[in-house]
Amino acid sequence: MWRRVASVSHLFSHSKSTKFNQGGSTFKIWETITSESEIPTPSKGSPFITFVLGGPGSGKGTQCAKIVEAFGFTHISAGDLLRREIASGSAYGSVILSTIREGKIVPSQVTVQLIQKEMESSDNYKFLIDGFPRSEENRKAFEQTIGTEPDVVLFFDCPEQEMVKRVLNRNQGRVDDNIDTIKKRLEIFDELNWPVINYYSQRGKLHKINAVGTVDEIFEKVRPIFAPLSK
Repeated sequence: MWRRVASVSHLFSHSKSTKFNQGGSTFKIWETITSESEIPTPSKGSPFITFVLGGPGSGKGTQCAKIVEAFGFTHISAGDLLRREIASGSAYGSVILSTIREGKIVPSQVTVQLIQKEMESSDNYKFLIDGFPRSEENRKAFEQTIGTEPDVVLFFDCPEQEMVKRVLNRNQGRVDDNIDTIKKRLEIFDELNWPVINYYSQRGKLHKINAVGTVDEIFEKVRPIFAPLSK
C-alpha cells in the first residue's frame, strides 16, 4: 500500500513545490529490449510510476490492460478521470468538457490533482499513468505535486494515418472521437508532447515502442521492459 504522509488537499488547490535533480545525459531514444539492470527495483514504501505516452489511437489503453494483467499495476487513465469528472455534472466538469471539445489540454493542476487523489485511494504501489503528461507544464506540475519522477516512461510510436483510422473505428461515443477534433489533438500532441518525450529520453527513462501490429505483437515488445518486476 502506498500513501503520502500529507493528506490530499482540496481538489484544485496548489501544492508546495519540490526541487528535482534536472541534470540530463546525452539525447538517446531507448530501445524496446532492455536489460534487467535498467529497471529500478520497486519498493512498497514508495510508488513505482510508469508514464504511458502516445498520440490518440496509439493503443495506450489496450496495452495498459495487458500490463495490468501481466504485472499487477493499477491503471490510471488521465482521460478517464477527466471524463468521469464531466459525468459528475460538477462545475469543473463543465469547464473540462468545453476544453476537450476544443481539442485543448485541460489545465495541469486539474489533472494532476485528480491523478493524485486516485493514487492515494489505491492499495497498490505500482501505477500506470496513461495519457499524461501531455506537455512540459503537465510534467512539472506532476513532479512538483507528487514529489517524484516516473520510474519508467513508455512511448507508443504510431503513424498519424494509423492513429486516425483507429480512433474513428473504435466508436466509443466520446466527445473527442471525430475527425476535426482528432486532427487538432494530433497537432497539439506534436507540438507539446515531444519536449516531454525528449526530456525523459535524456533522463534515461524512455522506452520507445513501435505501436504497429496486432495487440499481442505490440505487447511482446512491451513485456521485456517489465519482466524484471515479476521476479
